[in-house]
Amino acid sequence: MDRWDRMGRLAAYGSAAAMAPYAVIKVSWVVGSLLGLAPVGAGFGLVEWVVLNTVTVGMAAVGITLGLALARPWGLRLPGVPLVFCAWVGAGFLVSMLPYALADSLLSEPDTSGSGSDSDPRMPGWEAALIQFGFIGMGLGLTLALPAYLRRRWPEAFAGRDGGPAPLGRAAVALGAAVGLMWLYWAAGGTAGLAHPAEGRAAWRLLCGICGIWALVAAFAVARPGREGQGRLPRWLPSVLGWLGSGSLFAWSGWKLPLTLYVALAAPPDVALPEQLGLAITLHLCAVVAGGAMMWTLTRGPSRTRPEVAAVPPG
Repeated sequence: MDRWDRMGRLAAYGSAAAMAPYAVIKVSWVVGSLLGLAPVGAGFGLVEWVVLNTVTVGMAAVGITLGLALARPWGLRLPGVPLVFCAWVGAGFLVSMLPYALADSLLSEPDTSGSGSDSDPRMPGWEAALIQFGFIGMGLGLTLALPAYLRRRWPEAFAGRDGGPAPLGRAAVALGAAVGLMWLYWAAGGTAGLAHPAEGRAAWRLLCGICGIWALVAAFAVARPGREGQGRLPRWLPSVLGWLGSGSLFAWSGWKLPLTLYVALAAPPDVALPEQLGLAITLHLCAVVAGGAMMWTLTRGPSRTRPEVAAVPPG
């Protein structure tokens, strides 16, 4: 076991441990609200609150299981496609959310009213801190553990490519770069393509900027294979950056696409997105396609070890 592998396993255990308090808090909210011992969140009915938090408990359980699977030998015996897909999407969400949450906390005004969380003033500060710690720990853990797991299970995928991407990969690079540049344009204050520029507040532009940067990182990583030699990228680095960046493209737009479609079709009176809805739908669809095609390019190299014949250590 080399240093990279040890670091990945430790990060995987850390991600599972970080998510455990979040799961316990969410279970206490569900049980407490059903027994009348804990308040229901502001703006929710009892049924809505229980359903929402039950879903998040399930998500936390999946995250904990995923962290353990990336560390333990039995994780190598699990079907590769669903495991890697879940980890890829989770890491894609969190590699954008972590810098966003950090930058937003530094840029936002501190709350001196003593009212607690804006979303629910009845949430104690220590609960909010543990929830934030869970997301940060899971994000950092998956960011390190997923590439280490992939390298352990399919080492040839991290050996680098001798040439550029295939035509599908080149199309994905161009599409992802175009989407990223549009997001960066909005992040820099551009208003072309915005239907409600006043709704494009600092937090929205910040997230556009972070997602745009990851889109360009993914495009660069897929377009330029790693090669050995002085002044060249290590062979493993483009693969790692490509996995994380393509996951960010796919996960965030995969979540925003149905939300934008809902706003376009239902036209709720109290929701106004900054972007022109047709353009936003097109961008998110392009991002999902580009992210998925980049993942396909990264995993379909000619020397990639097939999952069903990958070496699995006993135990």
